[in-house]
Amino acid sequence: MSTPSILSERINNLSESATLKMTKLGRELAAKGINVISLSVGEPDFNTPEHVKHAAKQALDDNYTRYSPVPGYPELRKAIVAKLKNENGLDYDISQIVVSTGAKQSLSNTILTLVNPGDEVIIPTPYWVSYSEMVTLAEGKSVFINATIDSDFKITPEELEAAITPKSKLFMFSSPCNPTGSVYTKDELEGLVRVFEKHPDIYIISDEIYEHINFIGKHESIAQFDSIRDRVIVINGFSKAFAMTGWRLGYLAANKEIAAANDKLQGQTTSGTCSIAQRAGIAALEQGLDTVLEMKDAFERRRELVYNLLKDIPGVKTNLPQGAFYFFPDISSFFGKKDPQGNVIKDSADLALYLLNEAHVATVGGDSFGNNNYIRLSYAASDESLKEALRRIKDALGKLK
Repeated sequence: MSTPSILSERINNLSESATLKMTKLGRELAAKGINVISLSVGEPDFNTPEHVKHAAKQALDDNYTRYSPVPGYPELRKAIVAKLKNENGLDYDISQIVVSTGAKQSLSNTILTLVNPGDEVIIPTPYWVSYSEMVTLAEGKSVFINATIDSDFKITPEELEAAITPKSKLFMFSSPCNPTGSVYTKDELEGLVRVFEKHPDIYIISDEIYEHINFIGKHESIAQFDSIRDRVIVINGFSKAFAMTGWRLGYLAANKEIAAANDKLQGQTTSGTCSIAQRAGIAALEQGLDTVLEMKDAFERRRELVYNLLKDIPGVKTNLPQGAFYFFPDISSFFGKKDPQGNVIKDSADLALYLLNEAHVATVGGDSFGNNNYIRLSYAASDESLKEALRRIKDALGKLK
């Protein structure tokens, strides 16, 4: 007879983050002296810009070491308001901005403040691994709309309409998308908006953390459409554009009621985020996008490199992502094949583990992103590392029979 768990059902029902798990396994191999190339983590391989680091050092000298207001320093929130106006054409005031310990916390806070037990949250797949787990924590139900490589992983208005029920409370998506790099155009967003206009009780989380890593032109936010504007919660942060992943600095922009609810929840959990990171964030927003654009250009070059290398691997089907720094190739042709030890590759998780152990390349199985026929590869690595990683992957896949 098994011993009952002392842990809550809430935590027992929660899955481990697949991206963090693969990163952990890769580090364990590396600790044994094995040369592992990690394509599993969603982190720019660039350093935080010097002017941002200088602002953090200055903040220490200026003794910004005490508690900050829960929703963030007014100066940072004003800078975010200016960014949203100047870059996105969106009008907010600081009462509608809540700064958090990373965009991930903004997502979690928003879901917890909006979703009641049994509420349905519509999520297009593929989706970032934590979306559905956050819904689970809020005791909601995830409803998935499956998109494939043939549509560049984007959904249609008809598919959205078909997923809506009387229990639908929230729709959440990212553009540019993690894990696919897909980017919705203004026309495509407008098609989705026409559906939301018919369902005034549905709110929309727009995860725009990869906004500046966009290879097709101007970023388009679904919050630009006045008819649904008050129902959109824009999530963004500093991790990707400014290479500030470890600083843990994100924010949301929403109507005043939702923003106040997030402020209230955050006040009972983490309170205000790191004071030093916030002062650095002000400098990041106020001193221009030159370093951001340099990083984007490097990612665009790497995208072309990886695209051509992936197309050269028999059995792999890929598209050309329009943003972020990921590929999400279809690797289902390898399911049912055996590795050199006779183990059958049953799914994407098996294939990702095989590539880690055989090729010493860390990737993430697509099952964690809602599409089992794919794996995610990050190209946030040097050109040399990417060339070697794709060579190893090609050799390892060639050994499957």
